[in-house]
Amino acid sequence: MNKKVVVFAPHPDDESLGCGGTLLKHKSLGHEVHWCIVTDMSASDAYTQEQKKQRVNTVEQVAKLYEFDSVINLGFQPAGLDNVPMGQLLNALKDTLESIKPDTLYLPYAFDVHSDHKVVYQAIISVTKTFRAPYVSSIICYETLSETDYGLSPLNTQFQPNMYVDTSEYIEQKHQILKCYESEMQTHPFPRSFKAVEALEVLRGSQAFVDAAEAFVILRQRW
Repeated sequence: MNKKVVVFAPHPDDESLGCGGTLLKHKSLGHEVHWCIVTDMSASDAYTQEQKKQRVNTVEQVAKLYEFDSVINLGFQPAGLDNVPMGQLLNALKDTLESIKPDTLYLPYAFDVHSDHKVVYQAIISVTKTFRAPYVSSIICYETLSETDYGLSPLNTQFQPNMYVDTSEYIEQKHQILKCYESEMQTHPFPRSFKAVEALEVLRGSQAFVDAAEAFVILRQRW
């Protein structure tokens, strides 16, 4: 049976920062990979028409480089998901899942600092209860630089990986894709820099005893 994967990105670039190498590995294995972008610049007045046009071009370019099987843009306002009626978001996510019926989901971590990440996590967990989406067998959280690592709490909520993917063969390709996000990637010591990306890949690689890796938290796995 062909594996069907959906990566949920609150914003374009989350998919690449969080699991870009892993998505490329899925594609190399012949798996279907679908990209669901939850928010869209065009829904906000905070961006110029030029910025919105550039983002459309970026999304098209990134989708082509990954060779995604489909791109679903839910079109919600960035940095505003906590103001969206939960039922509206749940219905949009449910429709996406029903149209693809994936077995594997990648989503942001529950305790990321960005409110959009938190809302997306909660909404996906709600619509993927086993009796609502029995076709989903794996639910996996990725870590996002400048979001997961900034989710500070006195509680024990830090990202503790229980799954590593060897992405050594896909690092250069992933970095080329990240270059598409010109406005998001900045120079060190900014947390979303290529130096930081490489450092995290090497750290996770050393933990998995490979050259480079991406780390995840498995929430649910059925085999």
